[in-house]
Amino acid sequence: MPELSADHLQAMLPFLAIGFFAQLVDGALGMAFGVITNTLLVSVLGLPPARASASVHLVETFTTAASAISHIFHRNVNWRLFLRLVIPGTIGGVAGAYWLSNLDAEAARPFVMTYLALIGVYLLWRAWKMNHHAHKPAKIVEPLGLVGGFLDAAGGGGWGPVVTSNLLVQGVEPRQTIGTVNTAEFVLTTVISATFIKTIGLQAFTIAAVGLIIGGLFAAPFGAVLAKRIPARRLLFLVGTVLTITSAYSLYRAISG
Repeated sequence: MPELSADHLQAMLPFLAIGFFAQLVDGALGMAFGVITNTLLVSVLGLPPARASASVHLVETFTTAASAISHIFHRNVNWRLFLRLVIPGTIGGVAGAYWLSNLDAEAARPFVMTYLALIGVYLLWRAWKMNHHAHKPAKIVEPLGLVGGFLDAAGGGGWGPVVTSNLLVQGVEPRQTIGTVNTAEFVLTTVISATFIKTIGLQAFTIAAVGLIIGGLFAAPFGAVLAKRIPARRLLFLVGTVLTITSAYSLYRAISG
């Protein structure tokens, strides 16, 4: 394997920073790694949407594996809810990956940035409405998994914000919601990564993916500390603001040419 040159290391620095920041937030909130990473890769660094989503999902295969093992060990997984989410979620994920891979990069960019901007607005709304609900079983699961899987692959992220937030709104117990959704996400990201490898090849997984993985690993121990020091509502509001502004600006640039 060729050695990394100084130029390679310099090129990797932006991806290290993005991976670190995204994992820091994700560790505190239990969501948003994908949408933060993909937004910054597409809108700030200018990566094609399919390549950005492929890199994000390869990285998440590693991070969600560690998360899933932890949640299973601590018995945070509702296995019935897991099966109801993971099957339609992977179907939607494969469909979303194929859809994005077969779109021209410039044609896909406005769609992806519109979706990510809307996710940002949605997170702002969730932060404003955040409160406590009585715990009860979820009524809408399979359609949520299907839509969440498709949007996660096609938009480069969103499984956590879409699925976790909606299950919490329905009243599912938070610990089991986060544990189950994160465990299902490992299967989802693995399948989506395999689909991207088949459709656009291994050349998509280069310095970007390596940098994101290293940055995310460095940030992993600090997420819990951040969660203790910054209220979830405030952090969610900050993330929503960043996503909305960066995605809206990138959308404006894509439309205006």
